[in-house]
Amino acid sequence: MTETVVVLQPAFILQHRHYRETSLILDLLTRDHGIVGVLAKGVRKTKSKTAGILQPFKALSISYYGKADLKTLTQVELQPGLTDLTGLALYCGFYVNELISRFLHKHDPHPEVYADYLACLTQMAQIVATDHSPHLSLTPLLQLEAVLRIFELNLMQHIGLALLTQHDAHTEAAIKPAARYHFQAELGVIEHYEGTVSGKTIQAINDKLFTDAQTLCEVKKIMRSVINFHLQGRPLKSRDILSKIYQQL
Repeated sequence: MTETVVVLQPAFILQHRHYRETSLILDLLTRDHGIVGVLAKGVRKTKSKTAGILQPFKALSISYYGKADLKTLTQVELQPGLTDLTGLALYCGFYVNELISRFLHKHDPHPEVYADYLACLTQMAQIVATDHSPHLSLTPLLQLEAVLRIFELNLMQHIGLALLTQHDAHTEAAIKPAARYHFQAELGVIEHYEGTVSGKTIQAINDKLFTDAQTLCEVKKIMRSVINFHLQGRPLKSRDILSKIYQQL
């Protein structure tokens, strides 16, 4: 196997775990190489200069090498400009990290997912920092929900699992805002007078534009069913944590 050498690759840490007494194993989302496993030797030592920046949600430039699936970290630099996630946004970030880890394969490049991830973190940090939204009807909590829904939709699209919401799955008729629809992850939307989703919500999904609480509620149910379907029922730990936090708000 040919040795891989990568120099100052933009990356984020999705998760990390202790390895032996002083090292870490990092799962990185890189811009050009997808998810990469890296061994960071000695970074947990007391005098380590890099331990403080080897944290999730920090924009990094990473250098590594190796022939095996687990590469060896050689250099790390902190990229400027990204505000730290705090409060509920921090837990939303862990949810996004878990989604990426579940749906992307190692060493499968998705620069568009990296770009969406960076945009997602930036938007969530701004929401928490300023409590400002271009949609005045949305509270900061709903603003975060909108950012998550757009990231989920983009992720599904990038990996070939885009939602089938452009037209009625049975009749191929255009979506009607005033109509009601049932949604099935494997089939799409079907007009039905007792449908649980409005045509307005389906159009909002297609436009990726969410401006009211009712639409966001329906979109959340749809995305949960889609993700559950593709994960074949395997639970997301971060989703359970978020649900408990929401119940306390």
